[in-house]
Amino acid sequence: MGKAVVAVVGSAMIDLTAYAKNLPVAGQTVEGELFTTGFGGKGANQAVIAAHCGAEVHFIGKLGRDLFGQSIAENFNKLGINSDFVDRSDTPNGVAHIWVDGNGENRIIIIPGANYEIEKERAIQGINSIKDLSIVIGQCEIKQEITLAAFTAAKARGCTTILNPAPYQQLSQELLAVTDWIIPNETEFKELHGQLPTNDEILENFRNGKNSIVTLGSEGAVLISADGTITRTPAPKVQALDTTGAGDAFVGTFAYGLACNKTATDAMSLGVRVASLTVTRKGAQSSYPTQAEIATLS
Repeated sequence: MGKAVVAVVGSAMIDLTAYAKNLPVAGQTVEGELFTTGFGGKGANQAVIAAHCGAEVHFIGKLGRDLFGQSIAENFNKLGINSDFVDRSDTPNGVAHIWVDGNGENRIIIIPGANYEIEKERAIQGINSIKDLSIVIGQCEIKQEITLAAFTAAKARGCTTILNPAPYQQLSQELLAVTDWIIPNETEFKELHGQLPTNDEILENFRNGKNSIVTLGSEGAVLISADGTITRTPAPKVQALDTTGAGDAFVGTFAYGLACNKTATDAMSLGVRVASLTVTRKGAQSSYPTQAEIATLS
């Protein structure tokens, strides 16, 4: 089997995270327990976990020409993520302000910054230049037109495309037409479909003729095949400390699995196990298991 080659067209940010037992309401000040800075951004998270899995990963994006952007560039280099199509901008790098409560649940505000300046032509050029590319991942932290251009180029090459529709925004029919797999969480599923994924009938009618996976947090994930077949993978029971980046860990691991020619069910199962491990640790990329740890989960 050849190398699993994955491209991510997406966001790279610095996470500024505050942990507190109880989060403040409007007009209230509370004392927190911990503040951290770390690497984040949905695109970068997905790229990093795919690299941890053992994939050859190419990142297509834009960083600020500032300390945050330089730190991310150095991290990509350290992890062996190809950055030939990571450009720089005078606009500040994107950041995410994250609050995490005592149950490990988060609330996030993102400021996209340089992520919104990715150029369509560069995204297409990047997709067309990567040798043996099999999987292309996109999200919604960059402009949708960039993801559409990248996915269109990917489909022309015969690649499989995976869209993580987060943070939620209305998706164009053009983008959906070139999306092979869409992977929302429960909240995003409701935004897309109008109902929560509470039963099989609702799931079956989500996206007729196309493959989908819905991530269900502590309940694992459910795969809806193009023919309507539903397959569930439960999550192992763990004590969650921080759910930040868990969905991205699932997406990147699933993409790696497909690139390795695993069945979709096996790739989903590995993604659930990896994501479940990440929530037992604090941070986004800082919570991601090593390649050796992932090997024990396979």
